[in-house]
This record gives sequence, C-alpha cells and structure tokens, in this order.
Amino acid sequence: MTGRSTADDDRVLLEGPRSRVTELMRALRILAEVVRGFRKLHFVGPCVTVLGSARLGAEHPASDQARRLGFELARAGFSVMTGGGPGLMQAANRGAQEGGGTSVGCTIRLPFEEEPNPYLDLCIDFHYFFVRKLMLVKYSIGFVALPGGFGTLDELFEISTLLQTRRIHDVPIVLMGADYWRPLLDLAAAMRSAGTISEEDAARWVITEDPVEVASRMRESARQHPLFEPRPHRWLGESGRAPVVPAGDEPP
Repeated sequence: MTGRSTADDDRVLLEGPRSRVTELMRALRILAEVVRGFRKLHFVGPCVTVLGSARLGAEHPASDQARRLGFELARAGFSVMTGGGPGLMQAANRGAQEGGGTSVGCTIRLPFEEEPNPYLDLCIDFHYFFVRKLMLVKYSIGFVALPGGFGTLDELFEISTLLQTRRIHDVPIVLMGADYWRPLLDLAAAMRSAGTISEEDAARWVITEDPVEVASRMRESARQHPLFEPRPHRWLGESGRAPVVPAGDEPP
C-alpha cells in the first residue's frame, strides 16, 4: 500500500482479493459513503435527475435546452439533480435555481475533473462511482438524458436495466436531442427485432425537445407515487451559499 495514491488504490479492485483487513476497511469506507449520501439527501424532496455531457459548453444548442429544462422542472416543484459538473449539467442546475427550485449536484473525484459548477444549492462529493449512481437514482421520480458521452450512457443503461428488472418504480426516461440519440434508438429497434429486449423495454425511452412536456410527464409520474409529491422549495445553507459535502473516508 505504501506510495499508492487514492486512484491507485481503486485500481487494485481489478487485482483480485487483498488481505481481509484491507477488504474490510474498503467495505467500511463504501458503507460510510452510502450512509453519508442518505443523510445529506434525505430532505431534498422529489428529484428529477438530468444526465448530460460536461464537455458541451454554453455555446452548444443543448445548453439552452438544458437550462430551460431545469427551469420548468423547478417550476413544477421538483429538485433538479445532476452530476454537478460543468457543461449541460451546469446549465440544468442554473435553470433550476432561476426557476426557484433546489439544485443538487452529486460530484465525483477524478484527477482531471473540474470544480463543481456554481449553480448548486447542495453539492455532495463522492469517491465511488457506484455510490454516486445509487444517489442519482434513489431520490428521482424520473430521468432526462441530454447529449452526453460514456458517463451519460453508463447511467442511462443502468437506469434502463433497473426498470427492466423491476428494481425501481416505473418512472419516465426522456431523451432530449433527437438527432443525437437517433443511432441509439436505431440500436434499440435492432435489439427488439433480434429479441434481446422486449417491446416494452424499447418503448421506455421517450424523445421530446419540449421542456414543458418533460415537466408534465414528471408530474404524471409523481401522481402515481404519492411519496414523491412535488413541492416548490429552495434549500440553502446558513451562509446562503451551496454547502459542499466532501468525500470522506471515515464513517460520519
């Protein structure tokens, strides 16, 4: 273990079993991060998770769409949760604040990642990817995927798998950016034709370019799940700035 960085320590997950003490300590760090996420997000209210690229800046047409999406979701009474980074995530978080809603970011420690975007009412920094994805799903009444890369696809397919296997409630998945997502929809059609997914699976992804329609779909989803009743609110720390909850290795 001497001389290993945190990132190096993560890579040993691919090297098979370590000592039992090492494995136990890693399990405790994972548990601590899960508990911390549950505690910090318990009162954020029903969320809609918005997925999208950190690399597409304000000049990209999808950025304005993401901002309007965040605004409409906030006006509908939902917290807007993203990965907390720049690009389309930042645009959605900004729109949520402009709409008077709560803007939440679940960031991840990466050696090349930028700082959390400045439009967050609550920012939680995670060390483990799978814990972060758990939080993005657990508190959400629906999901919106804007144009994005591997991270967006990873989250989109994991959510789709959880729905397919009935591990989570039947909630909407909306894709915004028809031209961008067309090859993925063609792939889904080919998978359906080959019998590897069902008609119901293929129909889970809904395409729209209208943020108002997305908010309407999310309200309909919320009506089917009374625990997720939307309510307008803002959540700020005592300082009036977004509190950042760092990724710690010790139990809270």
